[in-house]
Amino acid sequence: MSMKPETLAAINMTEEELVKSLTKDVQDVFINMVGVEDLTHIPIQVDVTTHFKECLTAMVGLAGTYNGLVSVHLPWPLAISFTSLMLGMEVTEIDDDVNDAMGEIANMIAGSFKQHLSKGGSDIQLSTPSVVNGADYVVSSGNNLENITLKFAIEQEEFLVAISIED
Repeated sequence: MSMKPETLAAINMTEEELVKSLTKDVQDVFINMVGVEDLTHIPIQVDVTTHFKECLTAMVGLAGTYNGLVSVHLPWPLAISFTSLMLGMEVTEIDDDVNDAMGEIANMIAGSFKQHLSKGGSDIQLSTPSVVNGADYVVSSGNNLENITLKFAIEQEEFLVAISIED
């Protein structure tokens, strides 16, 4: 994790407070949207992972006072499982329903997180969610970014939530 002291001072939070807020945002979204209450935050900070295999990445851009990207990186089985829970029906493969559901998860996390960047978050707009998935791909959000990447787990599956903010 690498957030500059100036950024943290501007949003009036410490890195620890920001991580706690993001963790709570993610857990709240999964409780309310997916019905998953046993989502565990793995407190070890991880570097931004950019190379994914058999995964799905849902992304939402931030534009305004702060510019950046919120992304959720999930292995295919977990994306399918979360979609099944959200829709209340069995989903068996990556399809438009999975793309839409995981895009909405990223959108909800971004909407919650932007509230921490400014009072009310109204000076930060969100893009339409984008979803990428594949057997082997790389995600790059550019240089000169400050990043927070957190790992979460449910049962034996793990996934990442990453926030990148332009410095």
